[in-house]
Amino acid sequence: MKIGERGQVTIPKNLREKYGFSPSIEVEFVPAKGGIRIQKKTNHISPVRQVYGFLKKDAKTDEYIEDIRGR
Repeated sequence: MKIGERGQVTIPKNLREKYGFSPSIEVEFVPAKGGIRIQKKTNHISPVRQVYGFLKKDAKTDEYIEDIRGR
């Protein structure tokens, strides 16, 4: 495969069908070791990201755990 003049690449049909890349699917390019990974774009937010910073505590984690344990 070659990259065209406008930066376009054609994904072979067998790979599009195997991985579910239809014309309406949005994709994103993710830097990976040794190249770039193409993947379906997702609006999924990891559970860790959803609660990150939720507690807004100034204490260190160990201090917080001790505090909630009543020690």
